[in-house]
Amino acid sequence: MQSKYYPDTSTIDEELRQIYLFTNLNDQQLARIKENMRHIQLDEGGFLFKHGQHAARFFMLKKGHIKLLRLSREGAEKVFEVVSPGQTFAEAAMFMPKSSYPMTAQAVSDCSILCFENKIFIEILKESWDTCFQLMFQMSQRIRMWINEIDHLTLQSASYRLINYLLYQIPDAHKNVYEVKFSVPKHVIASRLSIKPETLSRILHTLNKEGFITVKGSIIRIHNVDRLRLYAVGIDVVSQEKMY
Repeated sequence: MQSKYYPDTSTIDEELRQIYLFTNLNDQQLARIKENMRHIQLDEGGFLFKHGQHAARFFMLKKGHIKLLRLSREGAEKVFEVVSPGQTFAEAAMFMPKSSYPMTAQAVSDCSILCFENKIFIEILKESWDTCFQLMFQMSQRIRMWINEIDHLTLQSASYRLINYLLYQIPDAHKNVYEVKFSVPKHVIASRLSIKPETLSRILHTLNKEGFITVKGSIIRIHNVDRLRLYAVGIDVVSQEKMY
């Protein structure tokens, strides 16, 4: 892992403003963030941090993919999230009592990462009630998203979870043929969806056999997006009926 100060912070303001943590910062506050910002290059398979380590920084992924995981007592890997470019992660750890990372972050591919100091950001929050309340609003929206995610992972069938994952990659207005490319290995996606790799392969085979998709390596060609959406609704209805 290589870490260094970002070479040119004068051109990155617009990119940083896209991060929900920094959206409402004024120019002076953003300048303080940039002063201590670092740029990290992490090779595929490398660890950015591990579960239990002191959390002194949070991050934004510029390139590549990062998986956030925990290991069971038996050593089995459970992926909680796959971070994509433009997303932040590990920011909640700065508000925890012991400020330790609750998960391990490992590169799925070669990654370019921006790194920010928790201490600096907390100082800014202490100086501005308005910034604090804006952040609380943004974080509450993210908590709601996580609750919905837990609902999908615990109440829905494996088939629905996988189909919903595919549909999530597709623009809302798209109705016909669409190709989804798996940007991370299938076993990582399976862990993220709380299903076994062989179950993921079996579901893809079934969808292929029924004419919904064609699988070519990491490319999933959906023949009719609207038809797949209707099929997913049918699965959802069945799973809800089984609960009562």
